[in-house]
Parts: sequence; structure tokens; C-alpha cells
Amino acid sequence: MRRDALIRIRPVPVSGFRLFVLHHAGGSARAYRPWVRHLPADWDVCLLQAPGREPGTEPLRDARELARHLYPWVAAGHDRPFGLFGHSMGALAAYEIALLALAAGGPVPDWLGVSAWSPAPGPEWHEPRHLMPADRLRAELERTGGAPPDAAADPARWRAAEPLLRADLELVDTWRPRAGTPRLPMPVSAMSGAGDTGMPPARMDAWREHVDGPLRRHTLPGGHFYFVGSIAGAAGAITADVRAAVGASA
Repeated sequence: MRRDALIRIRPVPVSGFRLFVLHHAGGSARAYRPWVRHLPADWDVCLLQAPGREPGTEPLRDARELARHLYPWVAAGHDRPFGLFGHSMGALAAYEIALLALAAGGPVPDWLGVSAWSPAPGPEWHEPRHLMPADRLRAELERTGGAPPDAAADPARWRAAEPLLRADLELVDTWRPRAGTPRLPMPVSAMSGAGDTGMPPARMDAWREHVDGPLRRHTLPGGHFYFVGSIAGAAGAITADVRAAVGASA
């Protein structure tokens, strides 16, 4: 396991709950560092990072390959109740990691949080974004709010971010559900922004077809990155749902 795949900002050796956080397409674990101070101080919060963000690593272009890459970190961290939370591409990876845990017969997450990604078919299945010409790709992501906030408005940053963003979008755009995939037995929270035109809240309702455990839906003000400037609101919903799933010890 590469050491740069997992980042602990505030290690908590003895805690009642461990939360793994997975980042969005074109982003990195670094973007989720501010979340740590908004989550309970006694949670062990672990930020998982996809390859391609550090020197000597190449991005993965298949969602299940990314899940297999990150799964060992999760499997090694089941000495206490644990959960997964992912935003956008991170939600897809978190879902596939949960399925890997089920298939392995090992400990499964006690809670899964999926944000701004759904297994429901969408326009990206018919016209993959990672194949769009550069100008059109940028315009499409700006229209839907799907570009990383720190890159969308700056041409130089956009040029630097585009190759990695295309690789990550390929991972998302080419994913398809497999026949016979089991339904998730753990509690699931599905979160979205009310104004997210790329992943509108109605698409998040598709999670009901993939979950046997309790499903909680949260629609928060904002677009695809609804939590920008409002991390406390998202973190509060996560904390409440985890405690409902795991108990007061979390």
C-alpha cells in the first residue's frame, strides 16, 4: 500500500468511529482537510487519495480498479466501527469499496455517505465528458458546476488540471452497474445540492433501488459543490446520520 494514499490530519488513536473520506474528480484529499475540524473531535478521520496526485503516480481510469487500490486501507481500519463518505467521483469509489467489502465477506462499513453521484443513468453515459473538446468540456463543467472550484475560473489552473480531470471523468463516465450486484445492507445517506444541474437531486433517488438498509436523503442549498462555504451544514448531517446508524458511542 502506498503511504500517500491515506492522510490523517488529526490522528485519534482511541476513538469510537473511523471515517474514510474520498474526494471528487480532478481534486485531491487536500481539499477535504477543512472538514476535519467540523467533524467530532473523537472521530478518526482518514482522507483517501486516488493516484495521480503525487509524483510518480498515474491516475486510474476505471472505478473498480480505484476501489481495489484503496480497499486495503479500509480493510486495515476495521478495528472499530467505520464508515465511508465520498463526493462525486469519491461517492462512486466509496460505493465500489462497500461492494468489495461485501464480496470479501469481511467487515462492511457501518455507514455509507454518497454525495453528488448516483448509479442512475445520466447524459454522461451517452456523451462522455472526457472525450469532449477542451473548450466544450470546460463550458459543460462550468454550466453544471462540475469543475473543481479552484480551477474553473482560472485559465492557467484549468490547463494544469485538465489532464487529471479527464482521467477522473473517464473513470466516472465509463462506469456501468453489473448484473447481480447485491443491495447494500448498511445505512446509506445520499446528499446533493438543490441547484446541482449535473447531478440533480432527482437522480439521487435512484439509491432506493440499491439499498436494503435505511436510506436518508439530504438536499442542501447550492450546486455540485454545495458544501463550499458551508462545510458545517454537510458535516452536521453526516454526524447526525452516523450517530443514528452506529449509536451514541460514535
